[in-house]
Amino acid sequence: MAKRGRPSLFTQALAARICERLADGETLLAVCRDETMPSDATVRRWAIEDQSGFSAQYARAREVGYAKMADEILEIANTPKPGVTVTEKPTGTETRSGDMIEHRRLQVDTRKWLLSKALPKVYGDKQQVEHSGSIDFNNTIAAMRERARKARAAG
Repeated sequence: MAKRGRPSLFTQALAARICERLADGETLLAVCRDETMPSDATVRRWAIEDQSGFSAQYARAREVGYAKMADEILEIANTPKPGVTVTEKPTGTETRSGDMIEHRRLQVDTRKWLLSKALPKVYGDKQQVEHSGSIDFNNTIAAMRERARKARAAG
């Protein structure tokens, strides 16, 4: 009788295939849709439990995949994508051909958002804290000494 279900036994060869596809920019869900792959829940469990050192391998593959995604942003933005928009109107169907700029904008914005959340130190908005004014330590120390002198005198 043939074995049913997806493979769930961890092997380094299987881990390497998963990580190779992740590094190539595929999502974990896309990788795990393949019948020869374990479920995404199983792969995540392997990463969480650090099955045979898989956690570091998985994390590195994801980082490389995110770098590829960042490269894709420029390609998507710079490459027109011809398409057809069909709109139903009271006067009939309107068909318009041209660059699918809205679709490309969505692809770019989605990737930018994901990268900013997945790797905020690399792709997030720069947070800069500025301080204005000054601190006069001489006055602060003098005030502390005065309070201490009054406390000694009162006590």
